[in-house]
Amino acid sequence: MGRITASRKMLTPDARYNSLVVSKFINCLMNDGKKNRATRVFYDAMDIVGEKIKDADAGEIFQRAIDNVKPEVEVRSKRVGGAAYQVPMQVNKIRQQSLAIRWMLMAVREKKGRATHEKLADEIIAAYKREGAAVTKRDNVHRMADANKAFAHFAW
Repeated sequence: MGRITASRKMLTPDARYNSLVVSKFINCLMNDGKKNRATRVFYDAMDIVGEKIKDADAGEIFQRAIDNVKPEVEVRSKRVGGAAYQVPMQVNKIRQQSLAIRWMLMAVREKKGRATHEKLADEIIAAYKREGAAVTKRDNVHRMADANKAFAHFAW
């Protein structure tokens, strides 16, 4: 097993959108170290997004989609005297971005039967419109946190 590096420190902005978030997304999309393939899949998806939504720049749409998926709060387990409570906690910026990317890619990978760039384009557009599997996941996390608000005083 190779060394795990903090890719955020070594991250360079991508070529087309000059964005660190896009670079991180491409890295997370990448399989077996095939970065060229991951980059091509992402840019193909962005081309489709650009064709389907004319009124805004594709990079702008992607950024808004990621922002729409980012969770504000999440629940974490905390053991207090033998019982485990689900305690709602604020999510820091870096984790918000990681979760948003992870949920978007999870939603894309769960869909079957089409090219990845098409599924990715659909998911980005859905997230931009505040719908789709990734946004549903975020809403469920928020609902869990809301339901467990009574345990907020256990936050550490």
